[in-house]
Amino acid sequence: MLKKARKNGNLYFVLALGIMAILFYSSAQTYETQSQISLLERVLSNEPFKETLNNVSFKYADDVVSIEEKGYFSFVEFFIRKLAHFGTYFLLSASFFLSLLPKIKVVGFAAFFSWLSATGYAGIDEFHQMLTQDRTPLFQDVMLDSFGALTAILLCCLIFARKKRRAL
Repeated sequence: MLKKARKNGNLYFVLALGIMAILFYSSAQTYETQSQISLLERVLSNEPFKETLNNVSFKYADDVVSIEEKGYFSFVEFFIRKLAHFGTYFLLSASFFLSLLPKIKVVGFAAFFSWLSATGYAGIDEFHQMLTQDRTPLFQDVMLDSFGALTAILLCCLIFARKKRRAL
């Protein structure tokens, strides 16, 4: 039964719904509730790679991101948060793709609608953050989420093309 659910895409659709539920729950929490700075202070107490990271400085959504501006632990948390953005929308888009492909049967359409769905949900998620106290919705985060989704789609297409070529 599980194999059939995977083959017809239903398992991946349920996975996508689960990811969406986690994202919704996450964006309903305040920044303070989600902050991992105290954990990072314990785990990274000796501030590894600080000397190397001191040279990293850039702007993200009109804020300067650097150790000098944010402090070591907030700087590290920034990258963890952005990696979470990229990664969750990577998984969401891949789940959409793997659930749509058996139904649509055209890789290009499945890829386009999967990317569009994940990017659309990223926009809705940022809007939800706008309604949540102490959260800052950012267009840049939607773009990062969209790039994570696109990366997953390209990887899925590459894998499917390779599988198809091997089958010939």
